[in-house]
Amino acid sequence: MSAELYKNPALKTAQPALIPLAGLGRVELAQALEDFGIAPKQIRMRSKQIFHWIYNYGVTDWDAMTNITKDLRVKLAETFSLKRPEILDKQVSVDGTRKYLIRMAPGIEVESVFIPAVSKTGALCVSSQVGCTLTCKFCHTGTQRLVRNLTAAEIALQVMVARDDLDEWPSSSGERKMTNIVFMGMGEPLYNMNEVAKAIDIICDCEGLSFGRRRITLSTSGVVPEIVNAGEKTSAMLAISLHAANDELRSEIMPINKKYPLKALMEACRAYPGLSNSRRITFEYVMLKDINDSPRHAKELINLLRGIPAKVNLIPFNPWPGSPYECSDWETIESFADQVNAAGYASPIRTPRGRDILAACGQLRSESEKLRASERRKLEKQHLENVETT
Repeated sequence: MSAELYKNPALKTAQPALIPLAGLGRVELAQALEDFGIAPKQIRMRSKQIFHWIYNYGVTDWDAMTNITKDLRVKLAETFSLKRPEILDKQVSVDGTRKYLIRMAPGIEVESVFIPAVSKTGALCVSSQVGCTLTCKFCHTGTQRLVRNLTAAEIALQVMVARDDLDEWPSSSGERKMTNIVFMGMGEPLYNMNEVAKAIDIICDCEGLSFGRRRITLSTSGVVPEIVNAGEKTSAMLAISLHAANDELRSEIMPINKKYPLKALMEACRAYPGLSNSRRITFEYVMLKDINDSPRHAKELINLLRGIPAKVNLIPFNPWPGSPYECSDWETIESFADQVNAAGYASPIRTPRGRDILAACGQLRSESEKLRASERRKLEKQHLENVETT
């Protein structure tokens, strides 16, 4: 080595970046090992071993893989990384909800939210895109421009990051806090269907993260051409972000309805694979004061759902800075729920979770668009004061 290189280490040849394995599916993992030089006869065995260590045990250190020889572990560590993406920020609500801001790559930041158990299920709300194209008027994420789709690895890694934080490895251990995965975070999952389907395969692999497919819910604003395809590819439960039961109002608050109106949406719902009374579609309905919460609106909703195995989640509107709407009065929400329930549709009112940290439904938005810390603390203080006075 020249004297100049010794004097100026910055001139040394940069080491190649390690290839991340966490987040890869079985096929991609096997291909990476083949490219690395694992003998063809060993690819299946080695990829199965490593997949199990990554996704069942959640290891981030090659030395933990005790059924792989030490020499091979050393060589693998020189080429591959098991690290998680960086958690830029973690906030915990007064109700136990946890919100993670995760940096997947430079400029690529996503939020995911763990909602603790209500009854026996705790759900992780994952994002499928950075930003969103849909511009639903009641949704904070819709005010952030779309940056790009997330990869299957980046979606699966949100689950792994949350499992790290909740200390729920290995996957095969007993009871879990995180039992369900819902694609209700940033973005429209059906606009990223291929990567979402691959991510669900990773999340549901019985030798890995091991979530049952009926524990996975895809929520769409109504991308009609992909709805049946989504069911065929994933066997996931379906949720429709509905929020209005007539075309005029829905087009006003959800512009996607102009492209895919309610008649087409309902036809796609009726054709969803596996639809039955035990696999009902969930229709999400945010309660907006004096907008969609009257008895007339409830009757429209009942008529729209007629003949579809369905339940309705009524969602009190979650405010965000600059939002143009208010939440319906509680008495109005309960009256609406009673009317829908009397027609034979279960209509639970979703308990708002994580409002004080902007982690509730419709509030997600990544770091470049977030509140200043001082503004967030002010919001948290106001929330605590409200809790104390109720």
